[in-house]
Formats: sequence, structure tokens, C-alpha cells
Amino acid sequence: MRTSPAAVGNRPRSAPVPLPPGRSEARAAFKDSAGAILGFVPLGLAFGALAAQSGLEWWWAGLSAALAFGGSFEFLLIGLVTAAVPLAAIALSTFMVNVRHVFYALSFPLQRITGRLGKTYAAFALCDEAYALATANQARSWTSRRILWLQLYLHLCWTASAITGALLGSLIPNSVAGLDFALTAMFTVLALDAIRDMRGDLPTPALALISAAAARLLFPAQMLPAAFTLFTATLLARHYFTTKRPRHA
Repeated sequence: MRTSPAAVGNRPRSAPVPLPPGRSEARAAFKDSAGAILGFVPLGLAFGALAAQSGLEWWWAGLSAALAFGGSFEFLLIGLVTAAVPLAAIALSTFMVNVRHVFYALSFPLQRITGRLGKTYAAFALCDEAYALATANQARSWTSRRILWLQLYLHLCWTASAITGALLGSLIPNSVAGLDFALTAMFTVLALDAIRDMRGDLPTPALALISAAAARLLFPAQMLPAAFTLFTATLLARHYFTTKRPRHA
């Protein structure tokens, strides 16, 4: 239904014309993911260049980025593929590197995603950056569309960067100053934002640091899964003792 010119002229100038819900949420999700995308681009280019320099075809980098979407594991996968490692060893390596996603599922807002297809894609496209953004304090009011748009932008950015890096692999230097620190810097910013959102819950990052330090000392070969396990155990213990604390009349 079209709006007549007269109706437009009579509309108060102070009232902005609302955007369609899907369109506005897509724009909001793009703004939410902009910082993570800036971290994805150099890493995706580096991944694509590494794949090309390892003798793999350019499409292999794009296919891996689109279907595996494993981030750090994809770098490891290049070495496994070029070394012709057995599939069983690749499967075990995949599980060990990505086992952290099991813990992500405990607090990722999958219950806010509508539709079976949406839930399936949200689970598939769950990465560290999407988890950090979707579980932040300001994301509690995000709708299903906004979360899915966020994950789609990250997925497309990683895939496009990997393909670009593979096609231009010969033009990208083997070592670029600061490239290896791009993702670390992005996670540092996300961690600081998360700490600011906690407001009085500072023991949580302290428990995370203690768990990481203990895992490093006790289980250096399996630090990541050990740290997640210890951190989860301490959180459950804190929750138990907090809820079971006797109430005084």
C-alpha cells in the first residue's frame, strides 16, 4: 500500500520513518559485528595465503572456511591435510580443539533462536566471537534475527577473507608486523567489555584466571579443556553454595 504525498506532508518531521524489523536488525547486527569483522579480515587473509602457499587450491580455503568454520582449527587442518593424516586423527584433533563449544552451549542464548533451521545454523556458526558478543550484558534484549544476522556476517566475512587470501596468496608477505596479534587484541577488547558488564561480579574473571593457571601447571598438554572443566566446576560450586546459603528470618 503506497502512502499519498499529502499523508507524507502531514506527518510530523520529528517522527522518523521506522525501518522494517528485519532490515533494522540486520543493520544493528552489522554494527555489533563490525569490531569482530576487523579482526577476522587479517586472520582470514592469512589463512587463505597459508593454504595457497601449502600447495592447496584456492577453493579449498573457501570450502574449509564455509563448511568447517573452525577458526584456529582450520590453520591446524592445513597441516593435517598436507601431511595426509588419517581421518581418525583429524577427528580427534577436531574434538580436542573445539571441545570448548560444549561449554559455550551452556550459556549461549540458543533458546531465543526461533525455528529449527535457525537453531541449527546458530549451533553450526557458533564461534568464539559470536559467543562473546551474544552473551554480553547488552545482548540480553537481542532477538533471534539479530543474533542470526550477527553470526551470518561473521561467517561470510571469514569465508570471503579466506578466499581472497588464497587468490592473492602470492602477493601477501609471509610475515606482516602485527598480523598475528590482531585476533589477540580483539579478544582483549571483548574481555574488557565483558568485565565492565559484570558490575560487582569480579570474582568470575578471577576464577577464570585461577582455572587457567591451575590447568597450565597441572595439565599443560591439555590446558584448554582442563581450564574449561575447572572453571565450570568452580562456577557450579559457587552457585551451589550461594543458593544453599541459609536464609535468616
